Amino acid sequence: MDSLGVGAAPDAHLHGDEKANTFSNVSKTIGILDLPTFNKLGFGKITDINGLDSEEFIATVGKLAEKSKGNDSTTGHWEIAGLISENDFNIYLDGFPDELVNKVSNETGYEFIGNCHASGTEIINTLGKEHLDTKKLILYTSGDSVFQIAAHSSIVNTDELYEICKKARIICNDYNIGRVIARPFKGEIGSFERTYDRKDFGMKPPGDTILSHLSKNNFKTIGIGKISDLFGNEFLDKDIHTEGDEDGLKQLINSYSSDNYDFYFINLVDLDMLYGHREDPYGYYEGLKIIDKFLKDLLEIFNDGDLLILTGDHGTDPTDGKTDHSREYVPLIAYKNNLIGNSIGERDTFADIASSICDYFDIENIFNGNSFIKDIIEK
Repeated sequence: MDSLGVGAAPDAHLHGDEKANTFSNVSKTIGILDLPTFNKLGFGKITDINGLDSEEFIATVGKLAEKSKGNDSTTGHWEIAGLISENDFNIYLDGFPDELVNKVSNETGYEFIGNCHASGTEIINTLGKEHLDTKKLILYTSGDSVFQIAAHSSIVNTDELYEICKKARIICNDYNIGRVIARPFKGEIGSFERTYDRKDFGMKPPGDTILSHLSKNNFKTIGIGKISDLFGNEFLDKDIHTEGDEDGLKQLINSYSSDNYDFYFINLVDLDMLYGHREDPYGYYEGLKIIDKFLKDLLEIFNDGDLLILTGDHGTDPTDGKTDHSREYVPLIAYKNNLIGNSIGERDTFADIASSICDYFDIENIFNGNSFIKDIIEK
């Protein structure tokens, strides 16, 4: 659940996030949250959340601090998958150097406007008319290491925008930029709308992840959502593009019901993309309600012996007055049928998830994390 933070991490002061708590602060803004599945799973045992106070819960719960440098989706996902990043990606809060922009322009044949730190929805509204008039593409960044290119579908179609970003990706490798992101949008001036054809072109993980490790041990893997954008698809047996969290959860439930994969890895991006970055706690709550509903459906068909792990990759507190990520603990929920709910407290790396998956599949733990499988209490 992209951006679902549960409180300031130990090093939050280095990011100005001492008061961040995405889930809790959403509840303080909204009031009592009606999230029965989240409540049943024990999220209220991790941090203070209005409405999530059930004494009876059915999962093993805790929270994880990030050990990696950086605070973005790439490092968060990589660490969940066992790869701890020792170095930051480069961030260009004041825009990218002319040298880099000129290289991308020369390689792609397109000029750019913008080249600044901005919210994606705001910059297409601000520069959209100029973009349509000049056919120059909109370039912007954020507090993450991202080189984002926005284009109206009438100027550059989606496939062409992807090709532009692929070329930019090669150039951005030399500048240690984590992701190049294609941001297609449509609509008329004054009512522009970003589409679900967004695509991230990430750097290749510089070491083993749980996906490569499972693949090498002959387990079948599937990525749903932007997993292939962050890891590539070399170690995925199947990759499913999604159009929002509801679609992603339907795809997960359908595939889980009918296919035969050993490991399902899904990213639910809407909480971050649609609500966290836009400082919209009310929308964030609506997004949580969608996840809660489909988690209920998933639990109803969950097979004995299978393991469900729920977590986040960073925070994006929609109440903190800024549009960038927040340095937070992320939740850990580990569920199997017929468990006794228990809390295992704070842990110091997301990589505990990858180590636990190794333990679950009875393969060597090659990651710098500690398995929590032994802490799961079955009835």
